Amino acid sequence: MTEGRMYGKVARVTGGAESMGGAEGTVSAEGTASAGGTADASGTGPARGTADASGTGPARGTADASGTGPARGCTIESLDTGLRLMQLFLTHDTLTVSAAAGLLSIGRSTAHRVLSTLEGRGFAVRESSGRGYSAGPELARLGRPAGFGAAVREQLGVVLDDAVRRTGETVQSAALIGDRIIVTDGRESPHPVRVMPERGRTHPAHATAGGKMLLSRMAAEELHALYPREELPEVTPSTLTSRSALFAELDAIRSCGYALSRGESVPGLNAVAVPLAASSRRDRLALMASAPADRGDDVALAGLVGELRRSAALFGAD
Repeated sequence: MTEGRMYGKVARVTGGAESMGGAEGTVSAEGTASAGGTADASGTGPARGTADASGTGPARGTADASGTGPARGCTIESLDTGLRLMQLFLTHDTLTVSAAAGLLSIGRSTAHRVLSTLEGRGFAVRESSGRGYSAGPELARLGRPAGFGAAVREQLGVVLDDAVRRTGETVQSAALIGDRIIVTDGRESPHPVRVMPERGRTHPAHATAGGKMLLSRMAAEELHALYPREELPEVTPSTLTSRSALFAELDAIRSCGYALSRGESVPGLNAVAVPLAASSRRDRLALMASAPADRGDDVALAGLVGELRRSAALFGAD
């Protein structure tokens, strides 16, 4: 769960006072709080042995045209061409054969073969005009984070309903996308002063309980790739701002099995998170409960861990 709205959104409070919002949530005296949120494959490649018919592609052993790709001496060129073409769909709604060939500095025949292969595997679809291609359903499915599929959402609903009943606090589920988490669903606490969940909001993973829970399940090599620098961005004065401090806390989380966030995404709001069972790394989710600091100190949050684990056990249960 992202624990709530971050980046300083203001919630109006009865009597004229104001409360700042953050990743933990926004609390107002009139009982509203903002979790801050809006937003919400099978392999492929050209036929074996295909090459750049134009002869203009980069020579083996050199970087690709963008300067960011791997050296050609250690890649399969046809596969690399297909992957580079798929990346174009990140910035182009539609692509013609000529446009793809020009952007990748490859021949039209090569571009046509790659697009046809992607189409055959569902990673591209031909426009109704027949003149261009757009991203296909398989590409969209590959990029979709955990927790948004219909079947998973149904299972999460059962977990969240049970968790809010057990804990009495706002509960949310979250998935990891790079070094950020995204809220996939949530349930609101019945307390007069509470955190209000908002689906689709993303937050820095190192500043939230759910993010740290998910990061703790990654290998050291993955973490170093995700955080190549020692300095981490500060969200509040309580946010962990060094990689070494984060990694030390992740070790502690692995030992105790739950993660805490103490005003790290918004002052005055705390949270606790436990993992949800997953069949693969890509399907990992965290279950979080968040509360105002006056009723969510370390002792109180640790007391919610057992209840969250009981609710988490319902995930995927028949």
